[in-house]
Amino acid sequence: MNKIITVLKENYETALLIAAALFLLLALIKPEIQLKQEVHNYLLLADVSQSMNAEDMKIGNKEVSRLAYTQHLMKEVVKTSACGTYVSVGVFAAENVALLFMPLEVCKNFDVITDTIDHLEWRMAWSGNSRMTFGVKAAEATFEYLNIPAQMLFFTDGDEAPKANGINKLDISDVRIGKNVIFVGVGGHDPSPIKRFNANNQLVGYWGTDAAAESAGGGIMYNDASKDDPDPPVAYAEFDRFLSKLDVEHLKDMAEEIKGQYIEGMDKPEFYQFVQSQAPAAKFVTAYSVRWIFLIIAALLILATYIPDILSYRLDKRLLNWRT
Repeated sequence: MNKIITVLKENYETALLIAAALFLLLALIKPEIQLKQEVHNYLLLADVSQSMNAEDMKIGNKEVSRLAYTQHLMKEVVKTSACGTYVSVGVFAAENVALLFMPLEVCKNFDVITDTIDHLEWRMAWSGNSRMTFGVKAAEATFEYLNIPAQMLFFTDGDEAPKANGINKLDISDVRIGKNVIFVGVGGHDPSPIKRFNANNQLVGYWGTDAAAESAGGGIMYNDASKDDPDPPVAYAEFDRFLSKLDVEHLKDMAEEIKGQYIEGMDKPEFYQFVQSQAPAAKFVTAYSVRWIFLIIAALLILATYIPDILSYRLDKRLLNWRT
């Protein structure tokens, strides 16, 4: 019996080691297979204009600004995204969009993405006015810089300065990215005053109607410290405060014009489910390495060479127990 086991063991080990060597050789040639991959890629675009400083939103029981609420929603979108999802972050102000970084995979770059979102603020704005139709056009140009198609989540209160009308409104019916745009409304439905800060981000009061009109013309640069000598002008009385609210109708009209979508941003599971239920931004064939499979098989084959020793040991142990 022992001789038979010995012969089988010798041949068994040789065959397994040869097979293991073959799989190791295959692993060296970088084997790949072609698989179709669905990619979700989100461009999270934050409105950083002054109206986003109005505090008419709540996270838990704490009153926060629209921009802070936007940051919270953005981070939750990132958290609820599956690994393999890509995210880029940008800001909107005046008539333009600025892309802060190219698409990053959420699991490998979670800290980088959330840290960037945490540092979004109103001082990123480069001009005082806010014209959303021009912003949509600018976003279309930004899409060309992305290396894969994206779904844009445009977080905004829709409050323009100056107000959109037949003269200053840009025709956006020819926007090609409409199906990739989702306007996310952020803000209260009742008019609220807008806090005004100086260049050091210190609260100095509320925007007045006169100051808001001046800013709407692009005359005030929010990040210009020279305007803070001594401090920027503010409303001198409560009735003089400039009031702002979520402009749902304007956002819905723009969404309809470009054949996009509108949803109100809410910190609820339904909102995040809506975002994650969007169709993949792209579908393409990707080469996946299967080297790891060959390496695992080779390792298992090497381990299998010890099976005869284990069987022999157990058999000897049984014979010993039977004799005693």
